[in-house]
Amino acid sequence: MIQPSNLLRRTQFRRQLALFVLLAGGLLFLFYTAPEVLAQDKDDGGDAKEKATAFDNLMDAGLWMVPLYIASIAMVALIVYNFIQLTKTKFNPDDLKLALLDHMANCRVRSAIEVSSTSPTYLGRLMANALPHVDATDPETLGREQVEDAIAEFTVRENPSHMTWIGYLGVIGQIAPMLGLLGTVAGMMGAFNTLAAEGQADPSSLAGDIGLAMVTTLSGLVIAIPSIFFYFLLRNRFNGLVAACHLDSSDMLDASYQAVNADQAMAKVPEGLQAG
Repeated sequence: MIQPSNLLRRTQFRRQLALFVLLAGGLLFLFYTAPEVLAQDKDDGGDAKEKATAFDNLMDAGLWMVPLYIASIAMVALIVYNFIQLTKTKFNPDDLKLALLDHMANCRVRSAIEVSSTSPTYLGRLMANALPHVDATDPETLGREQVEDAIAEFTVRENPSHMTWIGYLGVIGQIAPMLGLLGTVAGMMGAFNTLAAEGQADPSSLAGDIGLAMVTTLSGLVIAIPSIFFYFLLRNRFNGLVAACHLDSSDMLDASYQAVNADQAMAKVPEGLQAG
């Protein structure tokens, strides 16, 4: 049965994802169709000239825009994929956390291992890897040092697989401006070649080359800025989820320690203060 809190979080996540898709779609629609953005005058042979839309300029850029198209598609796919993967449900769901905490608080380590080993979540796999190191013969620490070492080893082994997909956004954020600059250089070279061939060229003959230079630069920045923003946003989200799992594991170890050493702890309380 889905807990109300989990249902609320899923609903909020779906709303955020839908809002992001609508925002991204709206921005792309405005960018590709707005007549005044990167507008040029097109002469059809008569006196009348019509404004070229940004979409027209993108089409005129030709092959220089293909790498940027691929980068933009990859950016959107990576953002959606990481938002789907980096959720509390897939890292430390409340039902799993409460079940493990209950088992550990009652010193049922084997039961906790069985529960965690059947869970595909980050917390489940972490605890399935760490709990076998609990040492029942050492009531003073319960082998906490070995357990924490196992948690650290799991984190070092597991985290890179998540950070790789997040890191690709950082790569796109760095190479997109370079791809845009490549198109800019190609466009300016074309403009200078036109000047060299025609001498004092008519400005309208340079419009295509200059438009190529501008549209690739802008496209590279339009891709790079959200890529870098979401890279840091998703990286911080991932670090927060991992930190929450580590905190939960520490709470479970503390619960077992308190259960095992409850009598010793009460023995250290001065007489007359137990009820207080």
